[in-house]
Amino acid sequence: MQLFPRPDYERQLLAFRDKQIIKVITGVRRCGKSSLLRLLQERLRSEGVEDERIVCINFEDFDADPLRDPKALHDHLKSKLVDGKMTYILLDEIQLVRDFTRVVDSLFIRENVDLYITGSNANLLSAEIATMLTGRYVEIKMLPLSFKEFVLASNAGGFN
Repeated sequence: MQLFPRPDYERQLLAFRDKQIIKVITGVRRCGKSSLLRLLQERLRSEGVEDERIVCINFEDFDADPLRDPKALHDHLKSKLVDGKMTYILLDEIQLVRDFTRVVDSLFIRENVDLYITGSNANLLSAEIATMLTGRYVEIKMLPLSFKEFVLASNAGGFN
């Protein structure tokens, strides 16, 4: 699938890259949250970040079902951390993981972890969850393509 650049959102993500803050990407379904994570992966690889330092899990994928258990997810992610180097963890639709805030908090306190999570507005940043993550995250609110982005994507052959 061809990815269409979303430079405004990419800039927002990159402004917080390698900083100890959780990047929370929220938005309505089908607005491009997963695509933004794929764009980030491409950027990291193009800058020489090795594949073993990029961990991406989409919890809508049935193959990820065993990792919806918080202990299993935590153990899996810990096993993927690369000693002495930044590991980029991208968790798509994290709200599908029961008690995910405990996993996120545990990753947050570790060195050399750059954490990105996506989810729907309603589920991901409810008052209770936002309180638990207060001071630890920045929210990037995504919208569907603007008219300008749609025209650019259409002219680039992105919608054939």
